[in-house]
Amino acid sequence: MSGQSVRGRRKYKLVILGDGGVGKSALVIQFVCHRFQEYHDPTIEDSFEQQCRIDDEPAHLDILDTAGQTEFTAMREQYMRNGEGFILCFSITDRRSFEELVAYRNLINRVRAGEEIPIIIAGNKCDLEQKRKVKYEEGVSLARQLGCRYYETSAYLRKCIDDVFHGIVREIREKEKEKFDLEMNPKKKQGKVRKLLTSLQPASLFKRGSSSKHSK
Repeated sequence: MSGQSVRGRRKYKLVILGDGGVGKSALVIQFVCHRFQEYHDPTIEDSFEQQCRIDDEPAHLDILDTAGQTEFTAMREQYMRNGEGFILCFSITDRRSFEELVAYRNLINRVRAGEEIPIIIAGNKCDLEQKRKVKYEEGVSLARQLGCRYYETSAYLRKCIDDVFHGIVREIREKEKEKFDLEMNPKKKQGKVRKLLTSLQPASLFKRGSSSKHSK
């Protein structure tokens, strides 16, 4: 997927998914506006834009903050198809929101089957340690299963907010570089296809992220 450009800045289309009430909007608003918003209607889908520099490269982030639903709709299919990177968000105080992440990952797979889509998991509300229902190690384990990075975040304390949004942009850039390298080296591309087909087999799916590709 080729990225768009806005005034010379590469535009990155990001989508944040997760159950209602986990703090998706709070994460986005903290990243864009540098303030904590305690309440946001969980049924509203909204978009935000932010310009920044990531690793000394200009970037224009187009962030879609979705409503907390796992139902598959035509509108959802459209932004699933257009999204270049996805943030799967849950609350460490809500075990059900953690368990639902696999359903959100399956929604992405339904639309983008066969593609290696950049994903980051955000375990939000880590400032509420006394109410924790999901262990840090469980978040790490799921991230390994899905082959992605894991961060524990706090919109209230602005903890690891930039790490998540900057991190997903870095993942997109890395995938683009890999794609360019494969196009320049056809033999390498054949090996990459064989590796992808192998990783999609049920027996090896859990092992894809076993190289400890996560971060606190």
